[in-house]
Amino acid sequence: MSNEGHAISSFGLDKNGINTSGTARWNLGSAQLVETAVSRNEGKLSKDGALVCITGQHTGRSPNDKFIVKDAETQTTVDWGKVNVPMTSEHFEALHEKMLTHMSAKDLFVQDCYAGADSENCLRVRIVNENAWHNLFARNMFIQPNDGELGNFEPEFTVLQAPSCHADPSTHGTNSEVFVVVNFSKKLVLIGGTIYAGEIKKSVFSILNYILPGRGVLPMHCSANIGEDGSTAIFFGLSGTGKTTLSADQSRVLIGDDEHGWSDNGVFNFEGGCYAKVINLSEEAEPEIYDTTRTFGTILENVVMDPVTRTLDLDDGSLTENTRASYPIDFIPNTSESGFGPQPQNIIMLTADAFGVLPPISKLTPEQAMYHFLSGYTAKVAGTEKGVKEPTAAFSACFGAPFMPRHPTAYAKLLGEKIEKTGATCWLVNTGWSGGGYGVGKRMKIKYTRAMLNAALNGTLGAGEFNTDPNFGLLVPASCPGVPNDVLQPKSTWQDEAAYDVAAQEVAGRFEKNFNQFEGHVSEEVMATIIRSAV
Repeated sequence: MSNEGHAISSFGLDKNGINTSGTARWNLGSAQLVETAVSRNEGKLSKDGALVCITGQHTGRSPNDKFIVKDAETQTTVDWGKVNVPMTSEHFEALHEKMLTHMSAKDLFVQDCYAGADSENCLRVRIVNENAWHNLFARNMFIQPNDGELGNFEPEFTVLQAPSCHADPSTHGTNSEVFVVVNFSKKLVLIGGTIYAGEIKKSVFSILNYILPGRGVLPMHCSANIGEDGSTAIFFGLSGTGKTTLSADQSRVLIGDDEHGWSDNGVFNFEGGCYAKVINLSEEAEPEIYDTTRTFGTILENVVMDPVTRTLDLDDGSLTENTRASYPIDFIPNTSESGFGPQPQNIIMLTADAFGVLPPISKLTPEQAMYHFLSGYTAKVAGTEKGVKEPTAAFSACFGAPFMPRHPTAYAKLLGEKIEKTGATCWLVNTGWSGGGYGVGKRMKIKYTRAMLNAALNGTLGAGEFNTDPNFGLLVPASCPGVPNDVLQPKSTWQDEAAYDVAAQEVAGRFEKNFNQFEGHVSEEVMATIIRSAV
């Protein structure tokens, strides 16, 4: 085996069970990885220098192909069910053996990196890939040790990712040729059969979501930034609700756009980069993210590009609506060098309500905050997923259920404790539809959402008057600078107010039906208080 690259860890690949007959290239820089990816025909450069890669059949996560090994470590600690699906140790061993044989015959790319900007709570992770562009993705998304640290780097977890290695369901207990398997006992992740790069970062997120609660640290699917007054705001939200867009604000310092921890020290980024959706991205509405699509070192996933001029078409969703850009966080101006912020003073929960019934912003009591955190509501619209023909309510506990190995109430309990300790103010922000549901109303103007957020974060909104929404029990501001008063009251934007009442009651009923799953996991008093105050 020959080794090439920057600093090479004394903890070699042989200790991961890989004895490659090819070349192992360690901790290559971005330029080297881009050059290598292009030379291997893994991607092409756009006219402005971004690396454009196509993932083929799999343009998003494969939730039905995700498993956790069920053994003595995880038997009673993982919330087993539709999200956390068990795999036997025997099936894992067979799959692991196949993966090692496959990778030992390949030229490989290795990145040793950190997940977590808090030195007390970071995770040492080794990412091993068969493709250079996936290794660049890992370099973009995680935190880079210095050369001195790399020489003695010993991973706590290792991710082996090989898209050309396919599972055999009859032998490995999988549902298809695709597999994303976490083994907490062996501290290993196996990813194969899919080219989609997001599986790498989400598997590491899942690891931290399992480990950190035991340390009293809340792992969060959220973005975070810091205001001029030094206060931190965190933005919970599912994909498409605006986490990345709304946290990239020139007037505030960005901590990170997707995954964070909340410890006694403050809020810290898990990552060293961003993975932003770029479908229909405009320079006018989102200039900071737009600029990254024209920057060398950025990876663009499934973005359509003219084969001759190499010009990008960010509005073309013919490959997928889930087009993505991966870039180091410092590609965004005004970012935190430390990836760290003080204790948050404001918690924003984002939803994209396609039914058009939730207020665009409302203040939450601590009980309502717990309710909406456990609910994790948004709505899917036609065209965003195969088979979705009309608006569909979607609930994802803690705004990230697919990545939460423990029971949702374990994370909710931590959130409640931290809200009580810090006195943070909680807000629910609807970035979805106004004036009617999808197909009738229009998406909330981003300038209104930014105005409402600015007023919430600078204290103007909290000092004003509020009205109680009759359908959801939410505290809705009577006025907000820069926003028409009728926009704040969703019913007043509908031409047919009776139709609004019907739609609002229907959505409220969906909330309550979804929340029934938590009966028995929270006290009856809390259950009754939450439903009465929040729906």
